[in-house]
Amino acid sequence: MNDRLQRRLGVFDAIVIGLGAMIGAGIFAALPPASRAAGSGLLLGLGVAAIVAYCNATSSARLAARYPESGGTYVYGRERLGDFWGYLAGWAFIVGKTSSCAAMALTVGTYVWPAHPHTIAVAAVLLLTGVNYAGVRKSAWLTRVIVAIVLTTLTAVVVACLTSTASTPTHLDLTSDTNPTGVLQAAGLLFFAFAGYARIATLGEEVRDPARTIPRAIPIALGITLAIYAAVAVAVITVLGSTALDTATAPLADAVDKAGHPALAPAVRTAAAIAALGSLLALILGVSRTTLAMARDRHLPHTLAAVHPRHKVPHRAELTIGAIVALLAATLDLRGAIGFSSFGVLAYYAIANASAWTLTADEGRPPRVIPAIGLLGCVALALALPLSSVISGAAVLVVGAALYALRRTEHGPRPTG
Repeated sequence: MNDRLQRRLGVFDAIVIGLGAMIGAGIFAALPPASRAAGSGLLLGLGVAAIVAYCNATSSARLAARYPESGGTYVYGRERLGDFWGYLAGWAFIVGKTSSCAAMALTVGTYVWPAHPHTIAVAAVLLLTGVNYAGVRKSAWLTRVIVAIVLTTLTAVVVACLTSTASTPTHLDLTSDTNPTGVLQAAGLLFFAFAGYARIATLGEEVRDPARTIPRAIPIALGITLAIYAAVAVAVITVLGSTALDTATAPLADAVDKAGHPALAPAVRTAAAIAALGSLLALILGVSRTTLAMARDRHLPHTLAAVHPRHKVPHRAELTIGAIVALLAATLDLRGAIGFSSFGVLAYYAIANASAWTLTADEGRPPRVIPAIGLLGCVALALALPLSSVISGAAVLVVGAALYALRRTEHGPRPTG
């Protein structure tokens, strides 16, 4: 069975896929819960999240250049730390990101047809699963369009807010409601919006010249995203203030409305739905590739390792993930899943940083301080998340470890060669 993917993506396509994953529904939805946690320290939380994300991105880029295969940290953990750690990273990624997929689908439904969000959510999952099935280059093309629309809208929000008479720079001042615990929790929640650069690494088997493409694409995509997030956060805070932002259901739309541009609010709401579609597209793409890698090693049913002979995509993995996400989107309300997903993603990157620590200088190891800060930062942000997210996330990791132990007992070590 031919289960290898074709290298079709260049630097620009990889950057766009990363931007499509990061600049999505997170910036439209994550600001209020982060503001409730950090108060006037929201921007500090954004800075902490960016530092951890930079360390994670650097570690991931060096590892992806060394191991240009589909699967991301599943592959890195397996090769650098051992089979169990690679498996645990893949398990955390698939479970956490499948939840994120459903949450993004429900975000689309909420913005497009609030009375029937589940119907729209399922339709969105089926549509984008079909796009991914048709080939990764078509996915990259659609992502490019979505990124252009969202960036245009976010630019309009920033300009409308910062040039408004309602803009109050003193809203950026730190007050007594700021505390370290709240800042860390906000950083953990905001990290949800940064985590999309993993999509570039999980496409390692489909980019041309991965040793050059991946290390360039990941930091560029992250840097662009940070600049955009910082500008949007400053613009919204100066207009709404932290108190109003805490309770906002559509913060960017509320901000342009208060800034004196109510006609822009419907466009912002439309862009939010489009952004969620972009995130959902990239999430399904990334989860299916990690599923493919784990199926190749028989940690998941081996039938999921099949690659379509014409479209050259892991079609069974994509259809399976699409079906599971559609089921979740049809039956559950997953708006509270951001914390759960963040816990899984932070566990995933903790393993990535530990893997990067083991690289030698000849293998392109980053300065040791980078994976060290990344690892400690991931652990700190994960434990600072709401208690319910920590408990449920830890429970899922324990279940994954138990399944791994059961498989080893029944089938022995994974096959090699």
